[in-house]
Amino acid sequence: MELKDSVIAITGGGQGLGLAMAHLLGGRGATLALLDVDGDALDKAVSGLHESGIEARAFLVDVADETSVKQAFADIASSLGPVRGLVNNAGIVRDALMVKAKDGKVVKTMSVEHWQQVIDVNLTGVFLCGREAACQMIESGKEGVIVNISSISRAGNMGQSNYAAAKAGVVALTTTWAAELARYGIRVGAVAPGFIETEMTASMREDILDKLTNGIPLRRLGQPDDIAESVAFIMENRYFTGRVIECDGGLRL
Repeated sequence: MELKDSVIAITGGGQGLGLAMAHLLGGRGATLALLDVDGDALDKAVSGLHESGIEARAFLVDVADETSVKQAFADIASSLGPVRGLVNNAGIVRDALMVKAKDGKVVKTMSVEHWQQVIDVNLTGVFLCGREAACQMIESGKEGVIVNISSISRAGNMGQSNYAAAKAGVVALTTTWAAELARYGIRVGAVAPGFIETEMTASMREDILDKLTNGIPLRRLGQPDDIAESVAFIMENRYFTGRVIECDGGLRL
């Protein structure tokens, strides 16, 4: 797909990976619709993109809420035109062991609340935004691309039952949608990042971060631009669909 003048929506676009994607895709001529639950981050992101000569608009949305998602995508279509690309990037973590025990006694379990919060944002949010984007692409009669952000943790990771399940579900959605939407000229791909240098990894204890980094064959964390480049590849390669790009420095969980 030609990125120039295409309307690309990015969820979680106000910071981190989403903002890196915005700068790269916008730098190649895309018109950006940034969606986020954090209004302040959105305003700062759009201002920075404008300073770089990139056209972008902010849309406040809770991706886990159907009404909010429908309204946001309707607003995008009315102000910028129908989306031709979507990056489902928004996500949260609520890490905990499913069951934690000491001396044969259970002392803590993962709460249903934390399970559901992650599933709602990281999986249901992908479904809701993907559905709205696909509707606009089909009705516009133009080819489109949906890129879902999964994770290396989709294979399973201790302390992340909720996150791993959601990210595995994202891959299942990717392959399912690729089969369903190909007839409309819509391609669907996924990127599974490994450990990336973001605000979240920056807050980790130094010893834990060192141990994590030493386990990566390339001996370094990935950069947000590495993931952005993977997203751009899927967007621009017209024969890529139904597959996952693992961008993890060679790490396999």
